[in-house]
Amino acid sequence: MINTKLKQIWYGGDYNPDQWPEEIWHEDMRLFKEAGINVVTLPVFSWAKLQPSEDTYDFGWLDKLLNLIAENGIYACLATSTAAQPAWMSRKYEDVLPVDVDGRKRTHGARTNFCPNSKTYRRLSGQLARKLAERYKDHPALLIWHINNEYGTHCYCSSCAAEFREWLKVKYETIERLNAEWNMSFWGHTVYEWEEIVPPSNLNGDNRNFQPMAIDYKRFMSDSILGCYQIEYAELKAVTPDIPITTNIWGLFNGLDLKKWGEAMDVVSWDSYPQMNEPMGNVAMRHDYMRGLKDGKPFMLMEQTPSQQNWQPYNSLKRPGVMRLWSYQAVAHGADTVMFFQLRRSFGACEKYHGAVIEHVGHEDTRVFRECAALGRELDELGDRLLDSEVHAEVALLFDIDTWNAVEITSGPSVDLNYLDQAQKYYKAFYDQNVAIDVLSPLSDFSKYKIVVAPVLYMLKPGVAERIEAFVQNGGTFITTFFSGIVNENDLVTLGGYPGKLRNLLGLWVEEIDSLLPDMRNSVEIGEAFGHVAGTYECGLLCDLLHLEGARAIGTYGKDFYAGMPALTVNAFGSGEAYYVATAPEQKLLADLIQTLCAKHQIVAPFTAAAGVELAQRVKGDQVYTFVLNHNSHQSTISLENVSYFDLLTNRQVSGTVEIEPHGVMILQKA
Repeated sequence: MINTKLKQIWYGGDYNPDQWPEEIWHEDMRLFKEAGINVVTLPVFSWAKLQPSEDTYDFGWLDKLLNLIAENGIYACLATSTAAQPAWMSRKYEDVLPVDVDGRKRTHGARTNFCPNSKTYRRLSGQLARKLAERYKDHPALLIWHINNEYGTHCYCSSCAAEFREWLKVKYETIERLNAEWNMSFWGHTVYEWEEIVPPSNLNGDNRNFQPMAIDYKRFMSDSILGCYQIEYAELKAVTPDIPITTNIWGLFNGLDLKKWGEAMDVVSWDSYPQMNEPMGNVAMRHDYMRGLKDGKPFMLMEQTPSQQNWQPYNSLKRPGVMRLWSYQAVAHGADTVMFFQLRRSFGACEKYHGAVIEHVGHEDTRVFRECAALGRELDELGDRLLDSEVHAEVALLFDIDTWNAVEITSGPSVDLNYLDQAQKYYKAFYDQNVAIDVLSPLSDFSKYKIVVAPVLYMLKPGVAERIEAFVQNGGTFITTFFSGIVNENDLVTLGGYPGKLRNLLGLWVEEIDSLLPDMRNSVEIGEAFGHVAGTYECGLLCDLLHLEGARAIGTYGKDFYAGMPALTVNAFGSGEAYYVATAPEQKLLADLIQTLCAKHQIVAPFTAAAGVELAQRVKGDQVYTFVLNHNSHQSTISLENVSYFDLLTNRQVSGTVEIEPHGVMILQKA
């Protein structure tokens, strides 16, 4: 449990009362209780109000608010407010404002608009965190600390350049080793003094031309930003050691090494803002990724919108039932909270059209409020049943931020190669069959799984190839694809033939990689059916021209000068098998392959469901809770056969063929 003070699913979200007159606060309390809200996140962007000048703090207004919410039985996810520094700080201290990738010094404005290596920012943010902790350490409303907000701004200033050089000294120790690891002989970039190293940016083009340097700078920036978080974390823990601490990740993105960040948080939290037409498998993958950052522990859904965003190209309304459906999807994948941005809709600035529980009209007689209140009642009735329950998966998908960055930065082979897209395609093949998946870093322990899939495992970090070999040797099934095993952790090619250290495991050698133009297609021909894999499948993007070195071809290319060469292979290795998909096939091939391999390992869905109905399970002790999520806008069915279940949301017993309403949800427990 995140915090024992509140033994039920946390329900609430971001509240910005400092934007409203005090008389509104009391009305908000009434509406919050009507909606079943039990947690409010505040004051996320109030540093300027908490600290009007360097020597002056004003906590009186926050005292009133915390006392008010406590009196109304509501708890606080208390933010340190350090995501937006006051104007006086930006004006007074030159080192605070960042420099962008084009070399331009930013002026005051926006948010997270600070240099992560600014000593001034670090000093003053740490001081504010300490003062907040000392003032509210015993406050009955304090539930959890929320540091900053959506970290991620990279900086290229002189302070960062100096700190980058120090970071490199620790990592490489000698300038000679750095030159070797970065291949600085290329284009005559050899350096002889640490001071000759400057950040890769648009001023020099090295952010594209020298991939090892560019990747290291991203790693350095992630570590620098994490350092800011850790300063506040240490101040809070020193005063409130028993209060958990988090910061909200703004989705699955490659600006931070999220594995390191997950390890640094007491509980992972993230903000989910899919577009109306986003495939729900993509959203499920992000939930699973966040759960994987702390080895399967429950996470916080810190933000979602109750209705619409304001910053997307098309800010569509969530249709009736969708907010509830997507909230339960998060819970099904491991969230112990359902929280929104925001609770009352702002009346000015860029978020005035961002959805909220309380709309501009200011009362409860709206569709959105009614839906939120209904969900609040359901979550209250569920109590603590689902808290601390786990997702049990027999499949792992390896996903790596460094690999994402390396594929994005590297020169070639195709502008259309997108690491995230490829990962989502393989995730979808399991998701569509309602097979649970853990999404993990390649540095995580994946030895317990039956199937491990690693699409476009371009970068192999030290020890990863050896652990994959051990996994397969012990009976596991491993699946990887084209453009895998190519480079080491610094984006230097592993010589001796592709796929590098995976060559022996996969039993093949890739001689060439063909990049197809957008309108070009090839095919994968299956000579003899392999389970559900049969017939002809379209493929494109990239085609590996490979030679078998012990592996067996399941499918071959249908045309071009490499027609007949292997396109899908399997290699027996120890007690297990390693599969190689040498091209980007249509989704049906992946679906057929995954269905075949899951059947081989006896990995099955909880029961049969119509297309578009997601099944997910959480386990607590000997209780298994099966979530039935109908993502269709029409009525759908599930087949429970002769097993009887109890639906926790309707308090009714069901069995046989059951109909579920459009965008409907069920949480089933065996009767």
